[in-house]
Amino acid sequence: MPATNVWQQLYPAQTRLEAHFGDRVVRCFPDRPANLDAMLRQSAARFPKHEALVFEQQRINYRELDARVDAVALRFQHAGLNVGERIAVYMSNSIELIVVYFAALRSGLIAVPIGIRQQTPELEYALNNCSASALIFDTDSAARLPTRAQIPSVRNFYCVGGAITHDGAPTEPFEPLMEKTDAMAPVLEIDEETTAFIMYTSGTTGRPKGAELSHLGVWHATRHDELCLEFNSATRAVLAIPGTHVSGLVAIIMSIAQAGGCLVVMRSFDTRGLLNLMRAEKITATLFVPTIYTRILLEPDFDEFGLGSHWRSARYGGAPMPEATIAGLHKHLPALRLHQGYGATESSAVSVLLPADQTALRPTSVGTAEQCVDVMITDEAGRELAAGEIGEIWIGGPSVVRGYWNLPEENARSFIGGYWRSGDVGVIDELGYLQILDRRKDVIIRGGFKVYSVEVENVLAFVDGVVEAAVVPSPCPLLGERVHAFLYAPGVTENAVREFCSTRLADYKIPDFITLSQEPLPRNLNGKLMKAPLKELASAAAQERAAKPR
Repeated sequence: MPATNVWQQLYPAQTRLEAHFGDRVVRCFPDRPANLDAMLRQSAARFPKHEALVFEQQRINYRELDARVDAVALRFQHAGLNVGERIAVYMSNSIELIVVYFAALRSGLIAVPIGIRQQTPELEYALNNCSASALIFDTDSAARLPTRAQIPSVRNFYCVGGAITHDGAPTEPFEPLMEKTDAMAPVLEIDEETTAFIMYTSGTTGRPKGAELSHLGVWHATRHDELCLEFNSATRAVLAIPGTHVSGLVAIIMSIAQAGGCLVVMRSFDTRGLLNLMRAEKITATLFVPTIYTRILLEPDFDEFGLGSHWRSARYGGAPMPEATIAGLHKHLPALRLHQGYGATESSAVSVLLPADQTALRPTSVGTAEQCVDVMITDEAGRELAAGEIGEIWIGGPSVVRGYWNLPEENARSFIGGYWRSGDVGVIDELGYLQILDRRKDVIIRGGFKVYSVEVENVLAFVDGVVEAAVVPSPCPLLGERVHAFLYAPGVTENAVREFCSTRLADYKIPDFITLSQEPLPRNLNGKLMKAPLKELASAAAQERAAKPR
């Protein structure tokens, strides 16, 4: 951690160095609950009558949430699910999703969130990889379940939305598990270093890897949110992104529970539905990808929703926010604090955050390390580089995951001395502000020159009329690779883009090829831009050019 930590200056908090996970020494907040179940119990004791969850027509307070969690945890134990076993969750956003997570934590189980867009083979792989003992799904997801023979470790099947028959055998309905019971689940002594969640990464380099998020790590991520975003019991956040993604799970669900705030759950995203919900529920805090902020500003009657009277905090990440969107949000919502963030599943969501007063001043920065986070830039030999030098981003701190489930060789490569090697290329300035330049494996080598796609995308995002930008390599027999830009830019011309870039980028960084689209670029359910199909399009276009007679 740098000698001067910006967030520690803004929100001073007591910290100390502690030994954890065998060989790590990390900076921690000493005043903390014993584990994540204790976190929920504390909020329920402090704010028993405060609204905890809102979903469609359902509203429950913290006392009621705690009682439902207790009932489900007790029934999990009676069903023979033992401490340390894995319980997979394959369902859309709902109150049941949140109850399952906390009931698993109370039972000492390890929850394994799996996104509902994962298809049968991907689900089968995750269930077998973690040897899941139980699977909770909803009726909408049932058709994609593997056969029972394909997932032999799963012995308990629970369906949200009513019992169904799966693979010739009945499943148990989940809703009765939440019914009130006079008995209470025992308070377990769950060590904070144990695994709370296994979350499978996107698998961009091969098979997905199951990152083990610990109680200690997730709690520290929630405490950072509470401090840096000023979350408290009056905070009302909307969950419009999947609760099975690390951002939805940690940065929204767990962070709001830590603060004792209210979580308003949206089953799936749509622009008008989101705006109506934010108005009706007086939402104060959001976390979206930049595209969602752009979309809501494009609604012609945006001002009529009156969000400025209560909306105070807006986080974003995964891509730079277009300058026009930042300006639009400041114009329509002058009291809204914008925070760009950076993190990953391996860092338990956000670990670097941009202070709101720096958003306009540092539009290409993702922020600076939070209080208990250490970020450094290293060369290929793992040596720390000076401010201003480009290298790989390493992240350290209590929120870094324990490792990957059953992957000792990958752990040895990816985790060194408590640091996670992100594989991202970046640079830190003298004040500790981080800029992401590219994924190390995605750097475009054009005629021997390195082109960082994010740097080009940052420039393209400021072209008037560009909503989304993605830069990928295009194979070239002469230069090795060229630069191909895909833009969602209704009404924008290629000449306008080239003219804009010509005064802001070195000539070798200016896109060689530009594909303009009237439709949004491909994204997954979490809102993350998917470059793989764009790379395929760029390669196909290169082959077509090569096949044309000269």
